Amino acid sequence: MMAEASIPVDLTNPGQVFACLGFLEAADVLLGEARGSFDWRNSADLRFRLAACGSDDPVVRILRFLDEATVTSVAPVGSAHSTGKWKIETGKDASGAFPFRDTGPDVLPARLSDGSSNSIAIDHWGNSDGAGRDRVKFWAGAGGYPGAGLARDALDLIRGRAVDHACDPFSLSAEQSSSFRFDWRRDYVPIDAGFSPNAHDDMVMRGYPIVELLAAIGLTNARPVRRHRLEYSYGVAGMADDELYDPIFLRAALGAEKPPFPGMPFRLFAMRLDWPGQEGQARCITDVIEETPPS
Repeated sequence: MMAEASIPVDLTNPGQVFACLGFLEAADVLLGEARGSFDWRNSADLRFRLAACGSDDPVVRILRFLDEATVTSVAPVGSAHSTGKWKIETGKDASGAFPFRDTGPDVLPARLSDGSSNSIAIDHWGNSDGAGRDRVKFWAGAGGYPGAGLARDALDLIRGRAVDHACDPFSLSAEQSSSFRFDWRRDYVPIDAGFSPNAHDDMVMRGYPIVELLAAIGLTNARPVRRHRLEYSYGVAGMADDELYDPIFLRAALGAEKPPFPGMPFRLFAMRLDWPGQEGQARCITDVIEETPPS
């Protein structure tokens, strides 16, 4: 038995596209045999469609997991690094197959767990594995605030509210002082805005923690293409004849400039970034341009 669900998505918001892949990855872990596709056949109602094993609505199941999840970090046995400074427990990985070099607490993988046997890892921000993958790490500070901390902070803003937004999860907003910088609705470049909200005690930017957290999960097995430090491209696999795709095809599409296989509807976007503060530190998304028309 397979259950299906759909949610609205803005394809010009890279964080939402990555987060749709996050729903797909999470559904594959929590329910199994996940399939998905972006559906733009109705231009007035773009959707991401998701199916997975069982009778549970897959979107509701994933949001329930987030409502209940806690975060730990993971370090290799013998590592001197931990996230204890930020009150996040660090577990030890004795497998001998740590995914990247152990360079500091900021890049230790995070693990989301709901207290049962279910867990989801987030580790896209680690060092390159030599296969040409970009880290897509937009927040600042080598050795600074850890990815596990950002994941914990996002969960704190989501907890108890996620399932209530199952019809439109990317609309859930909250006052958010820091993030992975995947949803550009929160970010700004002070020189362009003309002022900095951080300089005003009564102003706090509103972010979209479900987008941020699921976008980080969505980059587990896929990456956009880095053209240079301040530009990436990402591809989106569309729907034809009500067909949903195995995760491998949506992962491949994200880092492609043409359809992963002939006949697949496909759209390509370029996202541009800038420095909200000092050059060489944090980056934020400032602009998105579609490079191919809908097919």
